[in-house]
Amino acid sequence: MAEKTTDQVEQNYRVFVEKLPSLLAAHRGKFALMRNGEIVSFFDTARDAYTAGQKLYEDGLFSIQQVVDRSVDLGYFSHAVPRHPV
Repeated sequence: MAEKTTDQVEQNYRVFVEKLPSLLAAHRGKFALMRNGEIVSFFDTARDAYTAGQKLYEDGLFSIQQVVDRSVDLGYFSHAVPRHPV
């Protein structure tokens, strides 16, 4: 499970960095909920994005990134977190 989590985080982050320049105009300051290398939706707060991710993905595999000029590691929130112990 840990390898799957790492793969999810890396894939999501890579895609986010690639798309970041085009996201800034419409989504600056928002939080992107990501899964499988795709942006699922944008939210006003990290908490809202995290709550949506928990509801949508029972396995807990998703990432959250804030749309800002420079990609930032949000620590806990930027990583796919398994809902059950690994």
